Amino acid sequence: MNTLYPIFLKLEMFETLLVGGGNVALEKLTSLLTSSPDASITVIAPIIKKEVKILTNKHPKVRLEQRVFCLEDLEHKSLVILATDDRKLHETITALTRRQNILTNVADTPGMCDFYLGSIVTKGDLKIAISTNGKSPTIAKRLREFLDEIIPSNIQESLENLQTIRNEITAGFHERVKQLNELTRALVNKG
Repeated sequence: MNTLYPIFLKLEMFETLLVGGGNVALEKLTSLLTSSPDASITVIAPIIKKEVKILTNKHPKVRLEQRVFCLEDLEHKSLVILATDDRKLHETITALTRRQNILTNVADTPGMCDFYLGSIVTKGDLKIAISTNGKSPTIAKRLREFLDEIIPSNIQESLENLQTIRNEITAGFHERVKQLNELTRALVNKG
């Protein structure tokens, strides 16, 4: 049973720590910055790939610190993402973050995670996150590719039109929901 509760974070309102500077860290950083280009992220690793440095140069709120992790790195952090190949380091940091109530994601180690980073489809203001409860990121990726292909690129126009209509409806909440349901039914009818 999947008991995860999906949420969408305003990542720019939090301080995020990414420990790692290799390929997995690059993947996580790319995902974070694609969805939240103004995110405040500190990247710490003794060795940082050139591609990570290039990506961070495009985002002024991302800080690189080429050194080993230290306890002070957790100060004022809300989220921590661990993306190294050092399981012992991940276990040590996870123990610290749990004591400090800092949400933590450990790449490729679902049992140590407080949250998972889903596969994301973005079309304008429409964003869909897909999770397999940590079981198969590959299936999540394939579903993302499928949804990305079938959702029309002009969905943003529909979203804007529906927002205008929503703002003009003066009825009470239940009547407003009923009217919007009628207007959007055509999006899912297989006519």
